[in-house]
Amino acid sequence: MRLIGTAFLLGAILLELAAPVLANSPEKSLRPVARPKSDVSVDATKTLEFSGWVAEYRARALADGITPDVLDRAFANVEYNATVIRRDRNQSEFTKTIWDYLDTAVSDLRIQNGKNALSEQDVILTEIEQKYGVDKQIVTAIWGLESAYGTFRGSTPIIGAMATLAHDGRRAAFFEEQLSAALTILQNGDVSVDGMIGSWAGAMGHTQFMPTSFLAHAVDFTGDGRRDIWSDDPRDALASTAAYLAANGWTKGQPWGVEVIVPEGFDYASANRKNVKMPSDWARMGVRDRLGRAVPNHGTASVLLPAGADGAAFLVFDNFKVLESYNTADAYVIGVGHLADRIMGGPEIQGRWPRGDRVLTYDERIELQVLLTENGFDTQKIDGKIGPLTIEAVRQYQKSRGMKPDGYASLRILTLLRS
Repeated sequence: MRLIGTAFLLGAILLELAAPVLANSPEKSLRPVARPKSDVSVDATKTLEFSGWVAEYRARALADGITPDVLDRAFANVEYNATVIRRDRNQSEFTKTIWDYLDTAVSDLRIQNGKNALSEQDVILTEIEQKYGVDKQIVTAIWGLESAYGTFRGSTPIIGAMATLAHDGRRAAFFEEQLSAALTILQNGDVSVDGMIGSWAGAMGHTQFMPTSFLAHAVDFTGDGRRDIWSDDPRDALASTAAYLAANGWTKGQPWGVEVIVPEGFDYASANRKNVKMPSDWARMGVRDRLGRAVPNHGTASVLLPAGADGAAFLVFDNFKVLESYNTADAYVIGVGHLADRIMGGPEIQGRWPRGDRVLTYDERIELQVLLTENGFDTQKIDGKIGPLTIEAVRQYQKSRGMKPDGYASLRILTLLRS
């Protein structure tokens, strides 16, 4: 995903809710999941087309240095996988609010299982922390969200899935790159063909590395000559995750973020990721922790309002950006950070969420962008993604209506634009 954390559509935090009863039963991974809505059939023509593509790809792979014996072993049982295509085409859009996501991401069960995992692997995680300078609770939390502490690692053969997706053409270049990386991993001897399994979209192992991220960041922490993120032994996977975060600039001891309160009359337009100040400067503006104290100067920070002025507020530091390299969605990053805090005994998020709200559907997000642009608040893109440009357009619209300019793209904003 990444690049690690971005094997699925970036920003799509789709989760499959689980409601286990036993305190020690696992919750499912919070990786995006597909909910099939249509059939993709496999006929003789499709099979023939796929076989032809494999032959063409084989020539490219050989030219890139993949040996014939690796290709023979890798493609011995590969067939066009209609299930993978169906899942890719029918990924549900983001239909969970951040508070619904966090209810599961940081549930009592996931917290307790995280404490257990940290305790059981404490010696190893401490060694990893010392070697890579990445706080062990963060590595544990990623493990918890990506695979429910190793319980849900995926069972799809990676070579067949990547070949099918590369042949499909929708994101052909991306998946052919992942396929070539997967073959390189096999050629390096890190895993067998049968052992290379993961999600339908290519994410693998305890912390769900994409093949390209594996090549760039995976490590052999156990010293057995293989970078093994697939087996029941999580050590290589956990160390690889720490190595990834370290390479992306993790600062040990710096929080990902701190929940804060903002004062009456706060300039919500200043809650912008580009607007960074030392916490002491924010404190002089009335932005303080939940106990009214100045947040320590861990580094420059910005104010984040993931649900607008009526939701929880955070000061987020550079480590927030590092976690975004794993997955860019705010919900995921806050989920990892807050789960890590709770594993270490930290408090729940105290701020209230606007639980009466719902997320906008894809069609509603398109409509919002169209109406904003038509009313003179150009989003510059009509793509259904609520990114910085759309957030800024919402801010300007809110200012024009005398509203708090928090940039929150809510149903209320859409309703006002419709009127």
